[in-house]
Amino acid sequence: MPELVNDKQKITELLTRGVERIYPSYQELEKKLLSGDRIRLYCGFDPSADALHIGNAIQLNKLAQFQALGHEVIFLIGDFTGMIGDPTDKKAARKKLTREEVLKNSTDFQKQASAYLKFDGENPAKVMYNSTWNDKLNFKDLIELASNFTVQQMIQRDMFQERLKEEKPIFLHEFFYPLTQAYDSVAMDVDLEIGGNDQMFNMMCGRSLLKALKNKEKFVLTSKLLVDNDGKKMGKSDGNIVFLNVSPNDMYGQIMAWSDGVLKSAFELCTNISGAELIKINESLDNNSVNPRDLKMRLAYEVTKINHGEELARAVQDNFISIVQKKELPSAIDSWVASRGIYNIVDLLVETKLASSKTEARRLVEQGAIKLKGADSGEEVIKDPKREIAIKGEIILQRGKLQFIKIIK
Repeated sequence: MPELVNDKQKITELLTRGVERIYPSYQELEKKLLSGDRIRLYCGFDPSADALHIGNAIQLNKLAQFQALGHEVIFLIGDFTGMIGDPTDKKAARKKLTREEVLKNSTDFQKQASAYLKFDGENPAKVMYNSTWNDKLNFKDLIELASNFTVQQMIQRDMFQERLKEEKPIFLHEFFYPLTQAYDSVAMDVDLEIGGNDQMFNMMCGRSLLKALKNKEKFVLTSKLLVDNDGKKMGKSDGNIVFLNVSPNDMYGQIMAWSDGVLKSAFELCTNISGAELIKINESLDNNSVNPRDLKMRLAYEVTKINHGEELARAVQDNFISIVQKKELPSAIDSWVASRGIYNIVDLLVETKLASSKTEARRLVEQGAIKLKGADSGEEVIKDPKREIAIKGEIILQRGKLQFIKIIK
């Protein structure tokens, strides 16, 4: 049994840094942790994509803080809920995934999460799949579980209200998502669930169901979301989220492309720097006593260090200084062989994997984030998504500050 840490200062840091709300209250969860009782907590991660991202890392970091104090942590892969698709914040029903798709997507989840959580040693995090219990439910069980909620509870959610106003369909299966997530808390008999503030409704459903079925109180801790100064959430749909499986160079470069307005939020949520340093950083941003670029370099370094180690993070930062500040090309650039002579720029970005989708590629071009370097034409910023690129000899495409690809015909 791991040693429990019930130091008040550490618990205060745990329950305040990056935390939006605690149910039923901060005081009650603090009292529970100070009592020396070991609690079981979890966060669920749906495999809607084949990699975790920086938003997930916020919850992973919070789980790791509980693990460091000796508590039992469950890393739950939502292979069942992932097939339904979480409707939270969605203006239309999500595409349903097959079991094969969600399992394939989650193949490397534990490896990516291991940058934050320990899966071996004295107090290892447990990996669980919610198909283990949800696959066993029959139609009678579903009806019994559903009887604990009302249509009014489900339909009051903002995204459903928006769809009603716009006369867009709301599918019955979308009501099952919070129900099945709620049942996870019952099946694992947890004391606490952690998630982003946008998951509050789903997590509170679990609190209600656990109370109804087992007469047990479950704590809910919602974390702040990664947002800019205008409160806009960083997300996959906006193409500014960083996936945890990208290379150190790409991770550093993508963070350097973030707006200055995200710095305060990102340092608090995505790094492990001390609270005292956080205060200094916020003060320096408020009084404009530091160049935001320098702070962004520190942020990119800290996040890359967590995910790829200190040595690679330092090497990437040195590379950034060489390329961006000294205007040098990297010593090694990946090559891609073109199969034809002319490409639309959007197609070329996707095929060379400088963009993950045509939507992202168009956005990058329109924002002026793509440069073309040719032996004859020099350097050019591409701003027209309809632009045709002729491949003659060798050209270099650059995305942002640090991502390059050499294209050869």
